[in-house]
Order: sequence, then structure tokens, then C-alpha cells
Amino acid sequence: MKKFLLLLICSFHLIAADATIEIVKRMEKQPTIGLLDGTGAEIDSGLKRRFFQMIVGDLKVSTHFDVIDRYYKDDSFSALSAFVPDRPELVVRYKLEPSSKDGIIARVKLINTISGEVKLEKSYKISHKDRYPFLSHRIVVEINDTLGFPSIQWMERFVIFSKYTTPKESEIVISDYTLSFQQTIIKGGLNIFPKWANRSQDSFYYSDYNGRFPAIYHVDLSSGKRTKILESEGMAMVSDVNNDGQKLLITMAPDDQPDVYMYTLYDKHLERITSYKGIDVSAGFVDDDRRIVFVSDRLGYPNIFTKTIGESGVTQMVYHGRNNNSVSAFNQYMVYSSREKSSEFGSGTFNLYLISTQTDFIRQLTATGKNLFPRFAPDGESILYIKEYKAQSALGIIRLGANKSFHFPLKTGHIQSIDW
Repeated sequence: MKKFLLLLICSFHLIAADATIEIVKRMEKQPTIGLLDGTGAEIDSGLKRRFFQMIVGDLKVSTHFDVIDRYYKDDSFSALSAFVPDRPELVVRYKLEPSSKDGIIARVKLINTISGEVKLEKSYKISHKDRYPFLSHRIVVEINDTLGFPSIQWMERFVIFSKYTTPKESEIVISDYTLSFQQTIIKGGLNIFPKWANRSQDSFYYSDYNGRFPAIYHVDLSSGKRTKILESEGMAMVSDVNNDGQKLLITMAPDDQPDVYMYTLYDKHLERITSYKGIDVSAGFVDDDRRIVFVSDRLGYPNIFTKTIGESGVTQMVYHGRNNNSVSAFNQYMVYSSREKSSEFGSGTFNLYLISTQTDFIRQLTATGKNLFPRFAPDGESILYIKEYKAQSALGIIRLGANKSFHFPLKTGHIQSIDW
């Protein structure tokens, strides 16, 4: 039972970043933008529909546009007269064409309808049509960059997650942020807590609970090679990787008591960072790897603390809530998951809160369901998290600057943990 509770706490995981407490956009007016599809009959109608819906969705999630989601077909791929009654300021005219084998080429123009100026003209290519979400993400990121809006490059990043399929069975899956593209990488047995090994996302760590002891493995995606890093009684999981990919923060429980360790890859040195007769889990690097933020039950319930590596003292960071079980840090900001009183939000509700280490201000980010495992985008402008509501599991995206959130449900299985 004790080990189960440890896994449960760690499943309400952490690590990430934010931008500002008062980051509501000050954009006077968002430009209206519409889509004009010049794709011919050589592309399957189902793929046409899915691509249109994906690019509309990406534009909306960017929060930088007022998107016209009405479908317009442009057989000539030249005229803009089709936009009646809508009169968008910007038009994305695109045409999908088959490429070699199973690939697709997208020919794209971004037109300012007021001046007639072509702001962007470019062709994009993917080798397999089932990767069409990434084709859409790339196009929208470049449209956004061309117009000078704040970066949304996080859209192109892979999400890696573990999902439960049956009791004691889970898979490691790589997807785009909408879950529209999914590729299973690890299957068979209990495989949990995936964590990208570097920013280039060409390898990852995960915890294998199928042997005598839990073990941490490293997987190289290009070669498929799987290497055991270490194993430990009780539990073993990578909770964070530093910026150069050489230092790992690991939660282990060799004596049935979980603590935070730091593992250095180049010399295979394992250093114990916390030593507490209770639960210390799910640590993340802060302040240029000099300190960690982690979850501990030192107050008799899970809460958020920080600690300087090599020093004995710890500092309590959160004074709100009685069950704060996951955290993510970005510069001086932290986002954490906190269980609410049942009388306020219903039984079993976990909400996300944003705090600054320099003020006492607390900003509530969610209001319903279980909102767990917050992860910040590299630029701190967005948060990825697990959303559980009415027995459904989904990935959630919070766009902090616009005060908007979006949910992408998982059709089969149940999400256990995530990273991006």
C-alpha cells in the first residue's frame, strides 16, 4: 500500500515554467484570418477535412488570430472572391499535393487582403501523410513568426506520455500536442514516467516496473537502443534533466523511503540530495542547477519546497492548500497542482495555481476536474498538463498570456504522466 501511495504522489508529477503573473495580452485587435483550400481530387477527402480542422485549431490555439472556421474551397487557387460574407484581413491559401510514396506537399501563401501583399509563400513537405498534424503546426508557426507575434514554436515539439491500457499494463507513446498523431514506442508490462533526455528530443528515459526491481532505461530513438541506467528497490524515476542533458534528478527508495538523488552521466556518479524520514519526490532543477524544487510530506501532507544542492536546509514555497502534489518552475514562477476542499469544487478536484517567488500573489488557472502534471513550454508562455474530467483523460494546454485553455482527449487508455 505504501509503494502504491508513492507511485500515486509521483503520478501527480512536476517540472516546468511560466512567464508572468500579469500576462494578459494587450493586443488592441486580433487580425481576422481565413483559409482557402485549393486541394484537388488527388487528395483523399477525409485527409482534406482533417487538415483543414487541424490548421484552424492551430491558429486558434496560438491565440493571436480571430479565426474564420468556415470552409472555403478555391478551385482556381488564385481568387479571393470566395470569402463572402466574411472579409478576413489575412488569407492562408493552401494546396495539398501527393508526394513520393506516402508523402504530402503543402503549397502555402499568406496574403494581406487589404494591401494585396503576399507575406509568405512557401512549400512544406512531410514523408508520411499520417504526420499531417506536424505539417499544420509548421505552417502555423511560420505564419505566426512572419507576422511578428510571440513565438509558438512549442507547437512543433513532441509530447511523450505513458498511458495505462489494462491493469498493470502501460505504453510509452510519442504524439503531437493535439494527440492526433500517436506512435507507440514501448509496450508490454508496466512502463511509466517518460522524460525527454535532451531538448532535441532524440532520446528519452522511462521507468520499467517489470523486473525484480524498478529500473530506469535510456532509449535512443534513431537506433532503438535501450540502455539500463540504474535500478532500485521501491521505486526509480527520472523527474528532471538539466539543460545540457548531463545531470538527472532521480527519485529512488532503496530503503523503502523515497528521496531525491542526482546522477551525473559522464562519470556515473550518484549523489543523494535529500535525506528525510518521509517522502521527498519529483524534483526539478532551478537557479542554473544550483537548487531543486520538490514535493515532500514534511508538514504531514504533500507540499512544495526548495533546497540548495549541497546544503541541508529546505524552504517551504507554498502556503496554500493541504495537498500540493506536483510542481513546475520557470525563472521566479511556479505552477503547482493542489487538491481542493470537496465543498468548494466537488470531490477529488485538483486545480493548477501559479505563484511568484517574489510576491504573495496566487493565480488560479483551472476550475474543474483533476488537473495534474503541469509542464511549462521552454518559453514559459504555455503549460501542458493532464486533465481528468468525468472519467475521461486529456492533454490540456493553458495559454497564459491569453487566459485561455484547450483540451485534447485521449480516445483510448488513461494518461499516467507526460513530458514535452
